[in-house]
Amino acid sequence: MRPLPYVLGAAVLAALPVALSAPAVADDSSPSSFTIEDPRITESSGLAASRAHPGVYWTHNDSSDGAYVYAVDSKTGKTVARVELRGIGRPRDVEAISIGPDGNVYVGDIGDNLGGTWPHVWIYRFPEPKVLKDTTVTATQFTVKYQGGARDAEAMMVHPKTGRVYIASKSDDDPGLYEAPATLSAQGTNVFRRVADLDMEVTDGAFAPDGSRLVLRGYFTASEYRWTNGKPQGLKELKDEPGLPLQRQGESVTFTPDGGTLMYGTEGPGSKVTAVDLGGELLPDATAKQQKKDGDYSSRPDGKQSADEDEKNRTLLKGALTFGAAMALFLGLRRLIRRRPE
Repeated sequence: MRPLPYVLGAAVLAALPVALSAPAVADDSSPSSFTIEDPRITESSGLAASRAHPGVYWTHNDSSDGAYVYAVDSKTGKTVARVELRGIGRPRDVEAISIGPDGNVYVGDIGDNLGGTWPHVWIYRFPEPKVLKDTTVTATQFTVKYQGGARDAEAMMVHPKTGRVYIASKSDDDPGLYEAPATLSAQGTNVFRRVADLDMEVTDGAFAPDGSRLVLRGYFTASEYRWTNGKPQGLKELKDEPGLPLQRQGESVTFTPDGGTLMYGTEGPGSKVTAVDLGGELLPDATAKQQKKDGDYSSRPDGKQSADEDEKNRTLLKGALTFGAAMALFLGLRRLIRRRPE
């Protein structure tokens, strides 16, 4: 049996290359792309990250599916709950889903297959289930009209701080962003007033978890805005990959709960949800602040480490080499002593 110092020294030297090559930050919980496996979901048109269940995303079919929404586990792509909404009429053209600060899920039956001529559309609201299983819930129905007349729309967003609801019209002659009253009313009609002009075809949108950013996407382009004083400002186009992944029919987008990644969805059977990490000024304010505090630069676009991480790695290397050299010297002296003639 070899002496203990020899075993320790050999172990340190053997492990040294592995230790030096290991990344400074390893996060197995980082969001990743996934494929929706449920054969019932063939027209996924909206996407919202669950607040109550990490790693779960809510989605729904475009039309002709009934009053259903689905909770999909991003680790497996499998549906973990199908929720049926009761207390509402038959949905007409469901296009969007969002979760508010009140813990409610908002479903936007706001599409208009007649080209923007429906006299009104609807929003449904229900509490996000605490337990994920197939169930039926009672939903509240809100009637919606637009200032200036009917619009064709596919994007509905609930601000995560104020709880205010916004709808972006899709591709009419004068696309715009419309704001709900401060509180939705289940009686009468909720008139959404225009608060900003848009210059793109919009198929979905999402607020960052801290409310500091708004992302709007279309089939071939996406844009991120700073959200300031209740309006989108400071346009940043998210062009090409990886800013906007190439998809067969890009229909949905949502932020991950930490705000560091955008999840882009598409229609079709077995549709893929693609994760795209954000960095630099595209990061929501709270996310950037938290990453700086934690020293986590794993989502930086250049993939480089910080100066602190470089210094940490140099210190680790120096310490490991010093210890290894000392052990090698000790073992060499020990062998010389044992070989001396008596």
